Amino acid sequence: MFNIIKLNEKDNIGIAPMEIPENTKINFDIVTKNQIPFGHKISLQDIKKGSFIYKYGQIIGTASNDIFPGQHVHSHNLIFSEFDRKYEIKSKKEIQQEKNDLFFKGYKRENGKAGTRNYIGLISTVNCSATVVKKIADKINTHLLNNNFENIDGAVCLKHSSGCGMNTSGHGMQVFNRTIEGFKHHPNFGKVFVIGLGCECAQISLYQNDLDKDKVEYLNIQDEGGTREIINKVTKKIINNLEDINSIKRTDIPVSELTVALQCGGSDSYSGVTANPALGFASDLLIKYGGSTILGETPEIYGAEQLLIERANNKEIVRKLLKQIDWWKDYTSINNSSLDSNPTPGNKKGGLTTILEKSLGAVAKSGTSTMMDVLDYGEQISSKGFNFMDTPGFDPVSVTGQVASGANVVCFTTGRGSCFGFKPSPSIKIATNTNMFNRLEEDMDINAGKIMDGESTIEEIGNQIFNKIISVASGEQSKSEINGYGDDEFNPWVIGATM
Repeated sequence: MFNIIKLNEKDNIGIAPMEIPENTKINFDIVTKNQIPFGHKISLQDIKKGSFIYKYGQIIGTASNDIFPGQHVHSHNLIFSEFDRKYEIKSKKEIQQEKNDLFFKGYKRENGKAGTRNYIGLISTVNCSATVVKKIADKINTHLLNNNFENIDGAVCLKHSSGCGMNTSGHGMQVFNRTIEGFKHHPNFGKVFVIGLGCECAQISLYQNDLDKDKVEYLNIQDEGGTREIINKVTKKIINNLEDINSIKRTDIPVSELTVALQCGGSDSYSGVTANPALGFASDLLIKYGGSTILGETPEIYGAEQLLIERANNKEIVRKLLKQIDWWKDYTSINNSSLDSNPTPGNKKGGLTTILEKSLGAVAKSGTSTMMDVLDYGEQISSKGFNFMDTPGFDPVSVTGQVASGANVVCFTTGRGSCFGFKPSPSIKIATNTNMFNRLEEDMDINAGKIMDGESTIEEIGNQIFNKIISVASGEQSKSEINGYGDDEFNPWVIGATM
């Protein structure tokens, strides 16, 4: 007999931990009416057409027709539906902070921030300078391969397709400028060059300020005499400065200086059962030691925002979160879409059916800690602890905002499989199921599928993630770093018309 997993007493569906054939007896004294794919839902009782369907004890949609016990529940009989979100801002328990005596080996910067890597950053202000920053980075990385600078992780070119053809005073430009500023001052960079063409909307004069003036230099291709001239000039500057960049050494830094981006991509039905709650446990543990975490992807908390609101530190950030969601409703509407257009085909193949179901699983990454602040895209963290950030659901754009905010490590859960990396912040990838972990082991750092297999608990995998965060922050290479990912994922959020 096969055992179906029921996550909450209120649920009227269960999850198949493996593929189950038709006419097979399962627990709850039910016989399957049709084949149930791995990770998909099965009805545990009669569900009338128009009735809510529950998973995690929460609404994930409405039955589009009568559903009988043992039937496969998916897109053919489960549809998205709006419902009243009921929430109450609960009184917060004082978190018992652990002693600040747990450390990682990091790079302490002159401005007091802590880096987990020591990269040289080459930031293009516009797509027109993308080729130049890439060629400079390639030259520096070739030089580093042939020379011993043990405290330099490499050169990173942050190239993109934006920076011009936009309203120079609009919301989109404000978001773009905030993103560039965040990377310019990121603690994982030991030296930064901001390079423009010279005639773009995102003029380098917008970024030339007195902060970190010894760390950041600004140049335009047009001012320097063209492509070859600026490549040679900047390459020479960097090579002459390598000894100084290499002079910093890793030292003991409290884990309270870690800021972790909580991210997921290629999610499946197990994401909210294994990897995401385990990452949530690790997030809570980091916060107990004084650290910070950032959850993003506003379109992928839709339908579960009430769970975050109940954890809000104050009413002001609740208003800000609800305003962000209203903005997204309008934004998707004027682009002939809606927030329930999610999940993706891959998500659905993995067993997810509606955005409500996907969001409930995604929110689990944030654990149970108080939501201290709600940030705009790329806004710098000002409150230690758990923060939410307004970002799109597209992983590279979302992580770009989180890292701009100061995230010096990324934790990325995946059920379908992802090869994501993001320089300058190392990415740790966490598999939701053992089948995928075994198939893509060269890309996965941790197998949270052991929870579903009954080999580990959420707490055990959560502790494993927490320890991996510390070891990777201290210099251990993650799988994405070993495979060379992270050079092409920088993707600032483009908002508004391209003109």
